[in-house]
Amino acid sequence: MNGILLIDKDETWTSRDVCNKISKILNVKKVGHCGTLDPFATGLMIIGVDKGTKALSYFKEDTKEYEATLVLGKRTSTGDKTGEIIEEKKIEKITKKQVLELFQKMIGKSTQIPPMTSAIHHNGIKLYKLARQGIEVERKPRNIEIFDLKLVDLSDHKISFRVKVSKGTYIRVLGEDIAKKLKNIGFLQSLRRICIENLNVSDAIKIGDVSEEKLLNVSDLLVDMKHIHTDDYRTQKIKNGLPFIYKENDNCNKILFIDKNNNAIAVYKREKDDKFICERGLW
Repeated sequence: MNGILLIDKDETWTSRDVCNKISKILNVKKVGHCGTLDPFATGLMIIGVDKGTKALSYFKEDTKEYEATLVLGKRTSTGDKTGEIIEEKKIEKITKKQVLELFQKMIGKSTQIPPMTSAIHHNGIKLYKLARQGIEVERKPRNIEIFDLKLVDLSDHKISFRVKVSKGTYIRVLGEDIAKKLKNIGFLQSLRRICIENLNVSDAIKIGDVSEEKLLNVSDLLVDMKHIHTDDYRTQKIKNGLPFIYKENDNCNKILFIDKNNNAIAVYKREKDDKFICERGLW
């Protein structure tokens, strides 16, 4: 039982909770994911089941898209609704024009300091574990990019927006930055991931709908590399890790080999000139 599941995660669950639930439903030990979602967030997760976990590192996550609602006038310890309110401020009237002009200015490259509630490691310990102990450490700014930022709705104290960002961008921090640039404070009331690259939450299923029949084929989803279908003879050679000569002049650096049953069997990478070697077996 191998493959990929696109899951629409429910609120309050950790990403690990999702994997554990799928493990029990399908009765498989090996279940993993790429692209962690905070417990308060909902939306798209890419889940690998059994040998499908081997392919997770090949899913592109360079761009992600989210929908979020920012509450103004209050700041929490986590930047979202799960934290304690640590500051309150009177909300000045904000116009739609102000928000639209700000959003336009925020599109592009910038830097962002990861929050202490993130899963980034510091000396081998995740930051959120240090935060629970009341410890705060210095974090280096990260380069991020906002590709698109659109206003969805605006009320006296809430801003709902949709944003497309580079991998590693924290939307909680973005929400706080938006509030700060509007001369206020704020926290995220909701966060929903709707896209990871070309994959959309509209194609995802809920945990309650998980079954073996819903498993997706790795070869149908890894569309960003060259696909080559093989016969039984070549399939065995590939499973044995033998090098492959590819002379087509299409500048590809990685090849996904697929057997006659449409199962992904290995990813090969270019070593030199026309020679490709096995990078990872997927069977």
